Amino acid sequence: MSTLNRLVLWNIDHTLVDVGRVTRDAYAEAFQRTIGRPLVRLAPTPGRTESEIIFETLAFNDVVTTDDHLPAFVKALTEAFAARRADLRAHGRVLAGAREAVRALAHVPGVVQSVLTGSVQPNAVLKVTELGLADPLDLDAGGYENGVYSKAALLELARGRAGERHGTAYPESAAVYIADSPRDVQAARIAGSPIIAVATGSATEAELRAAGAGTVLATLADTNAVVAAVADLTRM
Repeated sequence: MSTLNRLVLWNIDHTLVDVGRVTRDAYAEAFQRTIGRPLVRLAPTPGRTESEIIFETLAFNDVVTTDDHLPAFVKALTEAFAARRADLRAHGRVLAGAREAVRALAHVPGVVQSVLTGSVQPNAVLKVTELGLADPLDLDAGGYENGVYSKAALLELARGRAGERHGTAYPESAAVYIADSPRDVQAARIAGSPIIAVATGSATEAELRAAGAGTVLATLADTNAVVAAVADLTRM
């Protein structure tokens, strides 16, 4: 039987890692540098792209936005993350089972792994690199915040990018998204890709199912269950 070509796209924050403290500190610094006053309230982050978080944060803090705010804020945020490499290692953590799941899938014939995240690419790469998850991931094939596309569109772009890099086609049914928020579940459904939802973020298993996830795991701690779910959802 021939090997099936599968693409596994990982959400990063609250699926693979928890770097909430570093994220809050970086946003506070970026806000101060961009707006010139302290950050009072950070917008909710689960399932959102960086631009969504930035614009909502500006609104929460009574900032009248202009066309210059987003690029300036993204630049400041990227620099703030880059300055916190040591903090990512000291205060960030890999969630239970994440490292083992990524490593196990790397040994499944035909599987390519990358990321699909709302973070801008430099920050996303920094998170997985500093926490030791990067090696099994083809980060150049991933989908990242770019200020233009929704997560659903980014998922489709990642499928195309991975296909070009690996010389194969990844149809919708062969690209599995693993993520933790109802917004991610909705993005996968719009893109027509199967999703494995994990209740490692702020959403409960019931909330993830209500959003449309057919496969829901409490955590990634059961490596065999993760590998089996990928195989079941992409069996053609």
